[in-house]
Amino acid sequence: VRVGDHNIIKLTEHSIDHLYEFFKTLKLSRQENDIARRIVKEIHERLGFLINVGLDYLTLNRSSATLSGGESQRIRLATQIGSSLMGVLYVLDEPSIGLHQRDNDRLLKTLEKLRDLGNTVIVVEHDEKTILSADHVLDIGLGAGIHGGEIVYSGEPKKLLKDKISLTGQYLSGIKKIVTPANRKKSNGSFLEIRGAEQNNLKNITVKIPLGCLICVTGVSGSGKSTLIIDILYKALARHFWKSTDKPGKYKTIEGVHLIDKVIDINQSPIGRTPRSNPATYTGVFTHIRDLFSQIPEARTRGYKPGRFSFNVKGGRCEPCQGDGVLKVEMHFLPDVFVTCEVCNGKRFNRETLEILYKGKNIADVLKMTVEESKDFFQNIPSIQSKLKTIADVG
Repeated sequence: VRVGDHNIIKLTEHSIDHLYEFFKTLKLSRQENDIARRIVKEIHERLGFLINVGLDYLTLNRSSATLSGGESQRIRLATQIGSSLMGVLYVLDEPSIGLHQRDNDRLLKTLEKLRDLGNTVIVVEHDEKTILSADHVLDIGLGAGIHGGEIVYSGEPKKLLKDKISLTGQYLSGIKKIVTPANRKKSNGSFLEIRGAEQNNLKNITVKIPLGCLICVTGVSGSGKSTLIIDILYKALARHFWKSTDKPGKYKTIEGVHLIDKVIDINQSPIGRTPRSNPATYTGVFTHIRDLFSQIPEARTRGYKPGRFSFNVKGGRCEPCQGDGVLKVEMHFLPDVFVTCEVCNGKRFNRETLEILYKGKNIADVLKMTVEESKDFFQNIPSIQSKLKTIADVG
């Protein structure tokens, strides 16, 4: 079965923008047109929705597992536009993340179209263009953590620029700004050179990457940035240094590998190896905190070791919830529900463990602290303070 000399496999291998033009110029006989006119119109419209949210570069056979969070969100957005629902409240969390400005403009037009259908659209955003394009802005602050949680401004975007309290308004108006460095650090003279990169959209390109400086790879969505840096460069280096089994994208050679001794991918995937992981366990600071609690006189008298203060192993954790602080209630035909453990009240540790106090705080109290609070709390413990300072320095 073929449409315009293409079978279904061939069609799904094309990008969305190519298919949009294909169906726009598709020539059918009178009989075929009578049968397929409405179907082709629907296909063309839905492809247009995907293009309008900046996904023109995707192929229809792209595996959903390879889509970024932003791409998945924009596909859902395009689906909602196609449904033409009215009176709906839509909530989007940073839809512009990772988008080039060209694609961001398309996204904004799509959100406005969704609004114009008779819906309410709430967007959590940091993007300047999105903030200024909104009909109403809610600015929450003033700062983060314990310094936030208050409505700083509520109203039209134009008036936000004149607000003297709002930090967002001060940056948008230019009162505050990020200073561009006067001098750029030069490369150390060495380069990594990727030759013959031709995975996905890359057209047999050769790229020289200077070492010893900060490099930005930019371009419109789908131009091949992630393919070049992650799929080819990172995976090739990970295979070289770590014997990774991930197959890199297609390339000929990479020169200059001997000039570096390791490669680390700092991605946006969930931290840790288990759902129990948190910033304290992932950064290693919790190890030092557990050591500290085990050295408290009362803990030593009871014979408590650092493991006693871990919610991952038996001994100090709350056994009914196994250190999770919540219990999962399986609901047939509905999503699972999580309820607070009635034994530990969500504290994750048993009563005996919680009786050990440092400066009047137990281990559960410490885990509830923000990084800023814990920095002050452990200011006299260098091993803990140094790690907390690093976390605070990256925001």
